[in-house]
Amino acid sequence: MSWPIYDNGVAAGLLAGFLFGYVLENAGFGSPRKLSAQFRLHDWSVFKVMFTAVIVAAVALWLSKAFGGIGADSYYVATPFYWAMALGGLLIGAGFALAGYCPGTSAVGLAGGRLDALVFMVGMVLGTGLFAGVFGSVEGLYYAAEGPQGQTLTDLLGVPAWLILLVLIGLAWGGFRLGSRLERKLGGPLDAGDIHARP
Repeated sequence: MSWPIYDNGVAAGLLAGFLFGYVLENAGFGSPRKLSAQFRLHDWSVFKVMFTAVIVAAVALWLSKAFGGIGADSYYVATPFYWAMALGGLLIGAGFALAGYCPGTSAVGLAGGRLDALVFMVGMVLGTGLFAGVFGSVEGLYYAAEGPQGQTLTDLLGVPAWLILLVLIGLAWGGFRLGSRLERKLGGPLDAGDIHARP
């Protein structure tokens, strides 16, 4: 017997979105000051929270597969287009650094009453529309360097999943230590007064 809310994709999505937004707001991620401080290396909360989420999800997925909790057809791995992924990562990173928001945190900021988040969201929608309008001109670049459908890091590198998990955990440990040192050196992390101040 499954949960009724799970059977309704819309309800499950709304619940997940609400919980995700609640966690982001309570972590201070509805503030562009908190987010842009990561790029100035003053506050490593974004790195710590997101890397922790990646590792928890990766380990849970690996354990679920290893013990038969989920099958290979229970999740979808998109076809990688490496040039598009690299360029898209640079563009969203630049937008994140300039505006202090990503798509998810802009919604949290708007719900918290920040009008600059609305400006960001309008720009995001206009940018998406512009990309759709000129897609024919950049379609070749978008589809360049196509990888096999469903390719994972395990497939790409030819190493076992547990080794990739160990490397990720090691990177997180090193990043957490480096981040904490830089926070102490540069006067971070931001306190609640900095986070909730209006622009």
